[in-house]
Order: sequence, then structure tokens, then C-alpha cells
Amino acid sequence: MFQTLADSGSLRGRVLDAGCGTGEHTLLAAANGLDATGVDSSPKAIALARKKAAARQLPVRFLLVDALALDGLNERFHTVLDSGLFHVFDDAQRPRYVAALHAVLVPGGSLFLMCFSERQPGTIGPRRVTRAEIEASFADGWKIDSIEPAQFALTEQFAPTFGGAAADAWLATITRL
Repeated sequence: MFQTLADSGSLRGRVLDAGCGTGEHTLLAAANGLDATGVDSSPKAIALARKKAAARQLPVRFLLVDALALDGLNERFHTVLDSGLFHVFDDAQRPRYVAALHAVLVPGGSLFLMCFSERQPGTIGPRRVTRAEIEASFADGWKIDSIEPAQFALTEQFAPTFGGAAADAWLATITRL
């Protein structure tokens, strides 16, 4: 999904990958010539991401940062990617995360958010998010450009959990006002 965004030129300027994990989307942005930074709260994930960047010889930064404290970066970005982070926050944390995103995204900047959808059957795995929850979370200081059905491709490790090679998701394109 994010490859399609990169190919279409939707990723632009300075890119922040919030909750980057092992860094694939950050590395994708860097491979497309963008100034890319990935942040995650997992030291193990950041270490793996840095190894990948070195092996691919890509100029990219990976920082150990809690996504609820993005404003502590004291930096601004034109594009923010969130692939699988939004849905981990509970109702109390979600406003803090949205405020942190608002703090680091320039006015007019784009947030591309992909999260598990309530359309995914079952209860095992990550929390499912409704379209209405996305709309409510980004009601103030944001413009929701689109919320479209999407799918997370699953590794062999997780496919049995969800009963297939993909899990239902939402892909939201949101502009910071």
C-alpha cells in the first residue's frame, strides 16, 4: 500500500514513519530520495532497522522514541506514515497520539494511516478500529481526505491467526490544518 503511495508521488518532503518497527516504510521513503526518519519504542526493532539501512546503504535515521511523545523531537515533517500503530492505542491514549502527530506535521502536511478494521472477523489479534473512531479522532485540526478499505499483508507467522494471507484494514489519508 505504501509502495503505491510512493510510486504516485504522495510521499513528499521530510517523512516520519511513526511506529516504524524494523523500518521497511522508512527505508522505502529513503530509497525514493526522501529525507526519512523512523521512530519506534522497541530497541530491538530500531536495532534491526539500523542494520537494514546500513546493508542497503540508505541515508535514514532511526530513533528510539515513544510515539506519544513525538513533540519531543522538536522537528516538523511534511508526511507522516502510520502503518499499524494507531490501533494499539486505547481510548485514553489516542488523543495524546493525535496531538503528538499534529505537533510534528506541518500545516498542509499529509498523514497516511493504516489500521486494523472492524471488518476483520474474529477477536484474536490487534484491536479493530471503526471508520467512525478514525473520524472522531481527527475531527479537530485535521481534514480527512479519504478512508478506504485496505488489507495488511500477513507473514506466514501471522496468517494462521487471521485465517488468511491478509487482514482487513482502513487506509486513511488525512491533512493537518
